[in-house]
Amino acid sequence: MKKLSIIITLVGTISLTSCAGHYGLTSNVNNHSTQVVLSKKNFKVINSVSGDASVTYIFGIGGLSKKALITEAKAEMLQNANLEGGAKAVINETVEIKGSSFPFFGRKLVTVSAQVIEFTE
Repeated sequence: MKKLSIIITLVGTISLTSCAGHYGLTSNVNNHSTQVVLSKKNFKVINSVSGDASVTYIFGIGGLSKKALITEAKAEMLQNANLEGGAKAVINETVEIKGSSFPFFGRKLVTVSAQVIEFTE
């Protein structure tokens, strides 16, 4: 009886555990055709913006690819940036990916953040 209660406790503990990982992509992953050189003090930072995208996997099946999640999060971030109506640009873009998994399902969250600048000259 004692062995059975130890096994049930062990199985219950293992089934409630999870794993998570996080990493950020701080390199330039943009493929923009416009190059902006920020060597002069002719701009000011006006806002910080971010966008999120997430997906849930059940038994490892389902959801979008990492590249599609980054694209979706970036589109939300750019929508939040409100770049219309002036000489504005998005700089210092960072992509963060957090993944967590449980015994039967997992979740991936992608956050894209950046700063919005406005040129003064």
